[in-house]
Amino acid sequence: MSAPQIQLRQVSRRYLLGGHEVQALTPIDLDIQAGEMIFFVGPSGSGKTTLLNLIAGIDIPSTGSVLVEGEDIAKFSAAKLLEYRRRKVGLVFQFHHLIPNLTAWENVELVAEMVSGGGDIRGCLAAVGLEARSGHFPHQLSGGEQQRVAIARAMVKDPPVLLGDEPTGNLDARTGKQVLGLFSEANRRGKTVLLVTHNLAYTPVASRVIRMADGKIVADERNANPMPVEQLA
Repeated sequence: MSAPQIQLRQVSRRYLLGGHEVQALTPIDLDIQAGEMIFFVGPSGSGKTTLLNLIAGIDIPSTGSVLVEGEDIAKFSAAKLLEYRRRKVGLVFQFHHLIPNLTAWENVELVAEMVSGGGDIRGCLAAVGLEARSGHFPHQLSGGEQQRVAIARAMVKDPPVLLGDEPTGNLDARTGKQVLGLFSEANRRGKTVLLVTHNLAYTPVASRVIRMADGKIVADERNANPMPVEQLA
């Protein structure tokens, strides 16, 4: 087996809230191979989002190393960390954070312009089924359509890693499956996909399910035969 794409070594995260220290993540070790589709599940406050934020480079660990392709991003300068986020990871959140006065096309284009040579804006919008609605503003799109724009925005950089923090959390069951299908398709194209979800019905789709509680990894389950999204109940 090749070296892991992402390695966490004794990574922890502590916060000060109201003068009290909160241990959001206890020291953990984790290896992630390129091309995996991993779901992080567990109750609120279990450390799932904190873990994702550390891999995304939008938070830094209190202790330990976050190695991505052999480099410890926890030691990056602010400029190098910004470049890492631009080129290596695509982020999709529960709340899509589209810019309201920009069209779907322009929201994706804004991110494409951050990458040398831009990206395939039309192709990404077509991939999420929104090429025909690219001129619409967010308020003219349904919640599911807005989330699909957010996915196109994350994909346009063609990053090796896609991260989703409850990306289906505000969607109905049918639309949630559509959005999940987009992540699954990206994974089939070779992207490493890491998703935080409360919806345990989605876990058969993953190649690996990591269960968390109280800032710890309590189970790490591998699935040799992930289920196609269209077969979910």
